[in-house]
Amino acid sequence: MGPVPEEIDVVVVGAGQAGLATSHELGLRGVEHVVLEASKPGSSWLGRWDSFTLVGPNHTVRLPGAPYTGEDPGGFMSRTEVADHLRAYAGRLGRVRTGVPVHALRPLAGGGGYELRTDGETIRSRVVVVATGAYQRPLRPAAVAGLAPDVACVDVLGYRNPAGLPDGAVLVVGSGQSACQIAEELVVSGRDVVMACGRAPWFPRRVGGRDLFEWLMDSSFYEQTPDQLASPAARHGANVQASGARGGHDLHYRTLAALGVRLMGHLLEIDGRTARFAPDLPEVIAAGDAGFRFVRDTVVDVARDRGLPVPEIPEPGPLDTAAPTELDLRGFGAVVVATGFRSRYAEWVDVPGLVDAQGFPVHVDGESVVAPDLHFVGVHFLRRRRSSLLFGVGDDATATATRISARLSLST
Repeated sequence: MGPVPEEIDVVVVGAGQAGLATSHELGLRGVEHVVLEASKPGSSWLGRWDSFTLVGPNHTVRLPGAPYTGEDPGGFMSRTEVADHLRAYAGRLGRVRTGVPVHALRPLAGGGGYELRTDGETIRSRVVVVATGAYQRPLRPAAVAGLAPDVACVDVLGYRNPAGLPDGAVLVVGSGQSACQIAEELVVSGRDVVMACGRAPWFPRRVGGRDLFEWLMDSSFYEQTPDQLASPAARHGANVQASGARGGHDLHYRTLAALGVRLMGHLLEIDGRTARFAPDLPEVIAAGDAGFRFVRDTVVDVARDRGLPVPEIPEPGPLDTAAPTELDLRGFGAVVVATGFRSRYAEWVDVPGLVDAQGFPVHVDGESVVAPDLHFVGVHFLRRRRSSLLFGVGDDATATATRISARLSLST
């Protein structure tokens, strides 16, 4: 016979901001639990590139029991500073078991509770909270599959800095915050950069003496629920293009073009050393400008509602949208793919029907509809747009901890 499985009432999987916030809220309610972390608390932040910073100002770090209290609330923490903040948080909570990866999770035979398989042991739990983060697996689109094998293809978790790439020009595939930030870093370092663009909104970093995030947080923007989106797939839409690097600055297609980045339509395919693009760059830029106008209108509404001076926000200037549809990649050292992330839940959670066609958990108020007592926290758009963010995950953690506490109280 093997070792007797450990019995734990509540297990939280993952010690990032979602898992730690949930642990804090469970502790406040007197719910005994443990947090299992494959590496160290906050370690996922260390997997980002060297110069990575938060895009939201430091004061938006509003985790329950661990808000930002430093001397630079308007600054932007580096990846190591965020990880350090979360490690200190975990130390105060005292519930985290580090170096304990969960390889498999399945319902117990006969119903009621779950079995978690880790390295060399099995844990049984009445309740499980999956808090493994919003960014689990970089998406690598089929369009890059035909790239010549001697050209490096690096995803957003594999990129570290310009010097880490082979010599030569770089094709950046993507349009969100990460793609723009990496493209900017590369071109500033002296690389020739081509960018395969997708549709993403943009807006100035600061207007009317306030940061973009402050305007949006004063609006209903981050309160948007999944049912208010145009389609379920819209949950994968790109965030507003911006950067927190070097104190925070404007970053979008126009600033990149001014630096010398060559903009193309979206990538259709790569055949060896030939990349083909859709002739849709004008439509891509127009879509981004429509996003700009939406955010501008939101800012104006906030200013009027709060009695603030309405800032002057000029229309975007012209941008040359003529672009070839084919590019010879000879002389290119690398392709950097930054096209977003997808979930991994179905790879290790053995529950049929767990996720929808987009890979998001099928749930009601964070609890799986097909697996009672299996909860999720930290999922993008779980309850609202802010569900996975450092200023929003705490509310979801509170709701989930309250639900679990009430359920356990009724069962005793």
